[in-house]
Amino acid sequence: MHTRTLLALSLLGLAPHAFAATDEWPTRAHFDDGIELGVKGNFQYDTNQFSTDHFDDATTWRRQVVTLYGAKKGVFNADVGYDFQSNAWQDVFLGATTGIGNFRLGEFKTPVGMEDGATSASATTFLETSLAGQAVYEGRRLGLEWKYTGLSRWAFQLAYFGRHDLNDAASGNTAAARAVFNPVNEGNEVIHLGLSASREARDDRTARVRARPEVNLTTIRLVDTGTLTGVDRIERAGLEAAWLHGPWLAQAEYLTLDAHRNIGSNYRSDGYYVSGSWLLTGESRRYRNNAFGDPTPARDWGALEFALRYSAVDLDDGVVRGGEQHDWTLGVNWYLPKGFKLQANYIRAWSDRRGVSVDPEIFALRAQLAF
Repeated sequence: MHTRTLLALSLLGLAPHAFAATDEWPTRAHFDDGIELGVKGNFQYDTNQFSTDHFDDATTWRRQVVTLYGAKKGVFNADVGYDFQSNAWQDVFLGATTGIGNFRLGEFKTPVGMEDGATSASATTFLETSLAGQAVYEGRRLGLEWKYTGLSRWAFQLAYFGRHDLNDAASGNTAAARAVFNPVNEGNEVIHLGLSASREARDDRTARVRARPEVNLTTIRLVDTGTLTGVDRIERAGLEAAWLHGPWLAQAEYLTLDAHRNIGSNYRSDGYYVSGSWLLTGESRRYRNNAFGDPTPARDWGALEFALRYSAVDLDDGVVRGGEQHDWTLGVNWYLPKGFKLQANYIRAWSDRRGVSVDPEIFALRAQLAF
């Protein structure tokens, strides 16, 4: 209740300024001095159906995210986001643009993993990110980030995260870096090459690596290491590549996680995915901030996209038998005007953990409104 009250009061605080603005309230308002204030939202309603009794079918909200923001181009930007579905803070930060790069202070995504760390949750090609991304991605943390784009075709990102996040979890510290090179970046023609890495030290000296079967309305993980104790540090690394050619997008990532332990042997896991999509109505995805966004429909009835992904993860290493899994996902996306999107995924999963195989077929649907 306290969080809802805080957000409501913040909205009321913006309202008087909005009436003095020139346009577009309540979504956003622009002022003569170049400042923009507004509200962003991402509402996703999902249904997941499984072919095996290991899982329960489910239909409910996936996300109900409301974000208040303010920005002035070339000067500052700030977000305060909250997910009313998970009752958790999202991106909460203050950013500033300077002559030596962009700085950001607050809670935001850690940078290892393009699908998870750079792509907006409203702009994913599939309902959920890949097995590898789920297993390796660290999540949001409190920290300070520097991003530099002053060199032609290059982008560099350095960040340091410390202590608890705003949801009172993940105590520890992380140092992270990401570099992206664009040998081609001309409108609807993009080649994206990236490298990222991080080192995390958790106060509780534990690690756990696991992944859902590429849908989220279940707590069951077919691959899961359980809690690893005596972990001195966790090192993550990722290689990423993508090619945008008009309505075509091909994308791939390889991700690794190493847990260095002072009890027992060290642990290593890895995974990857390869995906492709085609907008048969001819639009092209947007490329901004070193990540791909949703296309803007060129027709009143929207844009239609087909997509295919193969992903795999291996969580077995030595005495740790977290399991292996690989999935095929077929997706259809219908992008409608005004921020509406309908998504359908068919997922064929195969898993083997400690000699037990569970191989579900999964049908998933999503209705999304993002603005």
